[in-house]
Amino acid sequence: MPELPDVELYKRHLDATCLGRAIRNVVVGDARILADVSPAELARRLEGARIIASRRHGKHLLVDLGPQGWLTLHFGMTGSLKHFTNGEQDPPYDRVRFDFADGHHLAYIDVRLFGRVGLTPDADAFIAVEHLGPDALDPRVDLARFEQALAGRKRDVKSLLMDQEVVAGIGNIYSDEILFQARINPRTRCERLDTSARQRLFEQIKEVLETAIKSGAGAERLVDRLPASFLIAHREKHGRCPRCGGEIASAKFSGRTAYFCPRCQPEPA
Repeated sequence: MPELPDVELYKRHLDATCLGRAIRNVVVGDARILADVSPAELARRLEGARIIASRRHGKHLLVDLGPQGWLTLHFGMTGSLKHFTNGEQDPPYDRVRFDFADGHHLAYIDVRLFGRVGLTPDADAFIAVEHLGPDALDPRVDLARFEQALAGRKRDVKSLLMDQEVVAGIGNIYSDEILFQARINPRTRCERLDTSARQRLFEQIKEVLETAIKSGAGAERLVDRLPASFLIAHREKHGRCPRCGGEIASAKFSGRTAYFCPRCQPEPA
């Protein structure tokens, strides 16, 4: 499933290839991908609009179209973006295609149709309606604000990291990596994290996500680009810990399978 690093890379791909281009035509390949807008309405609203800027918040990509409002993109489990030009083949599973006036195209691709494409008049209002917490890489979120978000939470830290209302952008895969790098067991209760553990957790959220972005690696692709010290490439049955060589364990949290090293992330006393 695309997480914050993936969506940041999609944002950079869009910015590098599509900023300033005017949308000539919108082709909806499968209307099931649309969120509260019909194919005809999407086309009417977007045709003639120019892509001015983009903004990522958590796992959502918001595209500023000026007076026409904002295009909202969520990538579900298998979504991605692909820019291509006339003469190149339209990519498979292209659910929505934006054709630009100069022969360039942007495809929203989603094999499993769990993503969503929609419109909103205001980006901040959309974030509020979606009940999204602060973006995990928002520079305005310091340690004090992070500790406020943890205050009063009586649940395991793994589930909390995946809660988009607490902090937006972290999913199953990167929550495993963050906890591994912070040496915190995923079963640890939030209310039992001491000062040192909370600080390590805060620092590793930033460090892990920024490292993934700089490496050009997402949650499930190009993971060989990540540092050898990362857990992600070893998240499998009988995987070995890159730090101690011990066998990786797994457990279920909020319906998702987590991987961790019992030696490096011992259970809390």
